[in-house]
Amino acid sequence: MPAIYHSGCQSKQKIGNMSLLTFRTKHNGPIKSLNNEHLRQEDPIDLDIIDESFYFFKSNVFFSNFEITCESDRNLIYLTLYIIECLKLISKSTNRRQAQQDLINLSQQKFALPGDPKFPLNNIYLKPKNSVEADEMRNYMMQMRQECSTRLIDLIWPSSSLPPSKWWICFARRKFLNIQLNEVDTY
Repeated sequence: MPAIYHSGCQSKQKIGNMSLLTFRTKHNGPIKSLNNEHLRQEDPIDLDIIDESFYFFKSNVFFSNFEITCESDRNLIYLTLYIIECLKLISKSTNRRQAQQDLINLSQQKFALPGDPKFPLNNIYLKPKNSVEADEMRNYMMQMRQECSTRLIDLIWPSSSLPPSKWWICFARRKFLNIQLNEVDTY
């Protein structure tokens, strides 16, 4: 039986029970720079949590169960579900520019946080303790979403003269852990 892939990123900082991991980013938010102590020690190419979510996506998306071994696994779960939402949007787009704009809009739209009735992962995430922690969580998750969207469009649709990669788009209908974020209209 194949093994599910877990995050190798580490951080001592947390928001609720989700790791506050640093990652390479061009977007404004609570993460300002990448600190090497948070990268995988055994990986010579220094994957951050966004890279890990892409790297493990095609393997992990087939699983209906996921044993959480560390807080950064929660980041990986959320990003995997978010990537599926992005793939739904990209599959409907007629060109790269439209897909890019749709992903920007998706990453910045209002989304549910742990504790909200519409948040599908309430059973594995702790609700923020107060409004300050909720704002910090929202800003961190939004920055993760923005960076994920930016990198994903380049990965799936590298050139406007080419169609999107069918080897990624085929996962748009998948349900990781039998859950969907339901931020994009379904088929």
